[in-house]
Amino acid sequence: MPILEFHLVEKLHSDEKVAELLTASSQLYAGVLKSPIERVRVFAHMHSAKHVAVAGKLVVDSQVDAPYFHFLVLEGRPLEECHQLLEGFSNLVVNILGADRADVRGGCWPIPPQYWAIGGMPASKLRLHEIQARQSSATLGGAVGTM
Repeated sequence: MPILEFHLVEKLHSDEKVAELLTASSQLYAGVLKSPIERVRVFAHMHSAKHVAVAGKLVVDSQVDAPYFHFLVLEGRPLEECHQLLEGFSNLVVNILGADRADVRGGCWPIPPQYWAIGGMPASKLRLHEIQARQSSATLGGAVGTM
């Protein structure tokens, strides 16, 4: 399920830097979620500077870079993991792309397992044992995570 999308402005970052961001964020995602890297999907959506506005001004006129990302997790993931990913992906954008930290935005979208399909089968059925193990682990830890 690990899916991450970056939204970036074209021509502000080299293909090499974008590739580095995709690779590093894939490793981070797999590591934090303790997920096989084969499950991770990371996309970079490139937008024309004429089609992005920051602070009410088109980027083509202001050259302000304001990267945005969002990622999906199956509902039930510990909140701490989601916070690690929010911070980690932001750090990668800052460190690799050179973005101003204050301009980076990101979010986490928890998806109920019954509404996510893997190969056409609901994750709630396909990954039932993993979901149950996470729930047991969170209960033993004293708090049930919501992400």
